[in-house]
Amino acid sequence: MSRKGIILAGGLGTRMYPLTIATSKQLLPIYDKPMIFYPLSILINSGIKEILIISTVEHIDLFKKLFGNGKELGILIDYKVQKEPKGIAQAIILAERFLKKSDFCLILGDNIIFGDDNEISKKLHEAFISRNATIFSKSVKFPEKYGVASFKKNKLIKLIEKPKKFISNQAIVGLYFYPNSAVKESKKLKFSKRGELEITDLNNIYIKKNKMNILSLSKKIFWYDAGSHKDYYKVTKKVYDFQLKFKKSIANIHELVFKKKYINKKIFRQNILKYSKSSYGDYLKK
Repeated sequence: MSRKGIILAGGLGTRMYPLTIATSKQLLPIYDKPMIFYPLSILINSGIKEILIISTVEHIDLFKKLFGNGKELGILIDYKVQKEPKGIAQAIILAERFLKKSDFCLILGDNIIFGDDNEISKKLHEAFISRNATIFSKSVKFPEKYGVASFKKNKLIKLIEKPKKFISNQAIVGLYFYPNSAVKESKKLKFSKRGELEITDLNNIYIKKNKMNILSLSKKIFWYDAGSHKDYYKVTKKVYDFQLKFKKSIANIHELVFKKKYINKKIFRQNILKYSKSSYGDYLKK
């Protein structure tokens, strides 16, 4: 079984102004790496080797400069422009030609997930091999800020976007595994009041059909949606502290692809040379 990957790195990033006036939010640094390295590492960790990055016409060339065609990572990276931010589900429609008949994983470019590597790998694998769609949830203090899972007798019955009343504390993470049928289902969606094709509506279709799995991330896993100045600062500090404490580099995609044998020693040495003057490169040397 194979899957392709999509990273949605579009949007105007207005909540992060003035930081994002001249660049993409997903290119801002999270300590020692661009933000997009973190969702990309999740896709690589899942075993996905063909990835589409969707961004704006203003920013797409910046991502091309950063990754090229993915050769130094031993993967294939393609690009697609999202002319207007019309919702997360629109990204699936835009990716139709790239996906062809493949199942896929969609991750938001500002979602940062790290922590217990064993748990992350195990749950990604479980989602990867499932014939159903799979979403992930995380216990949060303020669920009213997120899409939230509603349960009845421990069974997932619905997702509710930013509920005004308490439903549960399980917020939905911006990481979704879908069968290829999600392309067809996304085309059937109607635009919401805010003019978007809502991913929550798509997920509810699969829940209604009883073809949706939900995997809860434990306290050992950290999840940040770096969409505001406060959250952006929090995750940057957390990554710095975590790397210092455990002496490991989170979302080090060059280390990850070498361990997965996507690249050989020769290419790995070339990568070390390229990044040799930075702490990122120092870690690769070690």
